[in-house]
Amino acid sequence: MKNRIKVKGSLKTFFLIAIYMGILMVFVSVAIWMLNRDAGLIMAIFTALYLLIMGLLTFRNKPIIMNELISFATEYGQIQKRLLRDLELPYVLLDDTGKILWMNKEFEGLVHKQKGYNKSITSIFSDMVRDKLPNEENEETSFAFSYEERDFTAKCKMVPLKDIAADSETIVAESYSSYLIAMYLFDETALKLALRENDDQSLAVALLYMDNYDEALESVEEVRRSLLTALIDRKINKYIASLDGIAKKIEKDKFLVILRKKSVRQLQENKFEILEDVKTVNIGNDMAVTISIGLGLDGLTYSQNYEFARTAIDLALGRGGDQAVVKQADQITYYGGKSQQIEKNTRVKARVKAHALREIIASKDRVIIMGHRYGDVDSFGASVGIYRIARTLDRKAHIVLNDVTTSVQPMRDMFMSQPDYEEDMIISSDQAMDLAGGGSVLVVVDVNKPSITECPDLLKMCKSIVVLDHHRQGTETIENATLSYVEAYASSACEMVTEILQYISDGIKIKSDEADCLYSGMMIDTNNFMTKTGVRTFEAAAYLRRAGADVTRVRKLFRDDVDEYKAKADAVRQAEVYRGVYAMSKCTAGGEVQSPTIVGAQAANELLNIKGIKASFVFTDYQEMIHISARSIDEVNVQVIMERLGGGGHMNVAACQLEGISIDDAMGKLKALLDKMIEEGEL
Repeated sequence: MKNRIKVKGSLKTFFLIAIYMGILMVFVSVAIWMLNRDAGLIMAIFTALYLLIMGLLTFRNKPIIMNELISFATEYGQIQKRLLRDLELPYVLLDDTGKILWMNKEFEGLVHKQKGYNKSITSIFSDMVRDKLPNEENEETSFAFSYEERDFTAKCKMVPLKDIAADSETIVAESYSSYLIAMYLFDETALKLALRENDDQSLAVALLYMDNYDEALESVEEVRRSLLTALIDRKINKYIASLDGIAKKIEKDKFLVILRKKSVRQLQENKFEILEDVKTVNIGNDMAVTISIGLGLDGLTYSQNYEFARTAIDLALGRGGDQAVVKQADQITYYGGKSQQIEKNTRVKARVKAHALREIIASKDRVIIMGHRYGDVDSFGASVGIYRIARTLDRKAHIVLNDVTTSVQPMRDMFMSQPDYEEDMIISSDQAMDLAGGGSVLVVVDVNKPSITECPDLLKMCKSIVVLDHHRQGTETIENATLSYVEAYASSACEMVTEILQYISDGIKIKSDEADCLYSGMMIDTNNFMTKTGVRTFEAAAYLRRAGADVTRVRKLFRDDVDEYKAKADAVRQAEVYRGVYAMSKCTAGGEVQSPTIVGAQAANELLNIKGIKASFVFTDYQEMIHISARSIDEVNVQVIMERLGGGGHMNVAACQLEGISIDDAMGKLKALLDKMIEEGEL
């Protein structure tokens, strides 16, 4: 269609007003003619002359007027173009493909290009791909990018050419099909720099605790204890002062630290080197002092930062100490945690927790006990111990158990076959939810992550919750627990429950089968008392032996059948050594093995017997998930590795589960993670 130019709007009305007046005069002439013919004739002659004169004037003057209007529009457009050209804001016009059509002087100076440059905008700003530009009519987009160490925000709008013509005050074009993209660039470098400076000055609160203060002092001569304390205090104060912070001692082994957020970033870049520096203080003490740091920042108020710090220090201590935890509103970051937690010789805490547990159970009518999903021997043994406590206090008790693994099945069958135990001693999740109510207390053993408990819904249904666990705490924890007893130094949950049993009641009697279960949990979790055992572990084992636990009977319970033994041997046989110190293998046990994850864990333990191996990882494909069993002796913290993959556990014993991935891909993912952690100095 050929373009035609015509007037519109108020100007069009101005040109047509003479015609409208002429038509009106015609009607007036007719009306007068009907009243008086002479007057009507005069009026008709006048109207004819008016129409003739106005027609001649319009016909002769319209081209002149239109030319003047076009000239004005052209000059007006040139003025606008000149103003845009000299505008102190980078401005560019693009076509629908992102190709530069026109740019002003400010944009030319910014990108160092001359007038007439007509390549794609992506050739200048690599981040500005076509997908970021508007695609729909009158759409506006905005995005940030960096160029030559400066920060910009680009605002773009798609403008169809037909709209440009339609907005004109004087002319209109009826046929346009293309469009332009107008883009402004706003330099926000100074603004972002000011915001960063303001953010750097914001307050960060930290709590610094000495993990083994009393034990370290006891390992040095009495006359030198004050010197050890002074040297540690001096090192902490000097280090915090170097970060332009303040460290105030609030107790003999606790500090309150105030820092700027800028200093926190420096701490994070240095991986909290103060954790290792404090260990170097040695004046003859047999035990190195370790510290834990809980740091809170990015809270809305100073008090919220302090609450973040308190939560962070609780996490650090719950994970075994000798580490730093940084908590923000939506993120928790861990540093350190390479040392094993020191076992406490005192049982005061166990006695206090036992009395608290007794009061809670005594105030309820029913006790529901559950461990983690795919319960193991430690989980079941600890559940049996809590069951005995509940029955001693004359309370109804139930153990929640859904999937019975091969390791737990012999013990479960042992209780189910005895008439001394109720038929509903062991129940399913559905039965437990029917029994849960206001008069019930839920005791969670051997797990502190709600998502991997036997029945997570029970946590929402029970108001009174008790948590007894020996795993290091992670980001996900059971909230609002009435009583929480999490000790990472303990070898097993069975060890913790055994200690509680000794203080729960003077006349408590443990049956030999129950003692066997508790002893079995300790034996399995310590790999026959070779891993993570301390004085209190053997004291608990001795108590169980006196209560009737039989080592020979326990050993018979956990003998492998032929298929399981072959599967474990095959997993060890096909192991590969990565980077010379990490053993990796696949447990490809088929349907002939009932609990392949148990076999995988046993294979991981066996791989540690190879010389030079620091950590072992066994991958098992079971129930549409990849289960990774991770083990180490003392040099590698496998818990930190597994946490990066969404799992957790202990420093020496950890695991995780991956969904929607093959064994080979999972192994490649772990190798990439190990490479990254080695590169960053975390391993």
